[in-house]
Amino acid sequence: MAGRITKSDEQLRPDPRFNSKVLSKFINCVMLEGRKTSATRAVYDAIDIIQKRLDKENNPDAPKEAFEVFTMAIDNVKPPVEVRSKRIGGANYQVPMQVNRKRQQSLSMRWILNSVRGEKGRPFARRLADELYNAARGEGKAMSTREQTIRMAEANRAFAHFAGPSRD
Repeated sequence: MAGRITKSDEQLRPDPRFNSKVLSKFINCVMLEGRKTSATRAVYDAIDIIQKRLDKENNPDAPKEAFEVFTMAIDNVKPPVEVRSKRIGGANYQVPMQVNRKRQQSLSMRWILNSVRGEKGRPFARRLADELYNAARGEGKAMSTREQTIRMAEANRAFAHFAGPSRD
């Protein structure tokens, strides 16, 4: 079903606070069981927590706005390559392939949320704030997932000729 075209990008409205479609998509990914107001509150609380942390920080290289931290986190976690299983001649090979921009974004959001949901014991907003802050600095569970994916693609580089033409 590759190449199907939907209107989801056109219908997606930017979020009210930052006027960003990426943040709106992230809120939709956070949402469970149709509870969008709870998801929106959790994401905005996490951004407020990050802003408080940035106000205390005295590093001149650090971003000034929490929204910048969010965008940096999403961009840092985006994987350039991934491995896909391909069956060739009765054997399954893990074939490294380039990842297109839309899938990079969805993978980064998924990995951040999986790492946040995998941790328990603290409020969701605080866990999300910590993961976004760490991802913006190049640390955290989501970044380790990204590094693991890149390492796997690197290890299976010998099977790259099975990938065929890249469709980016």
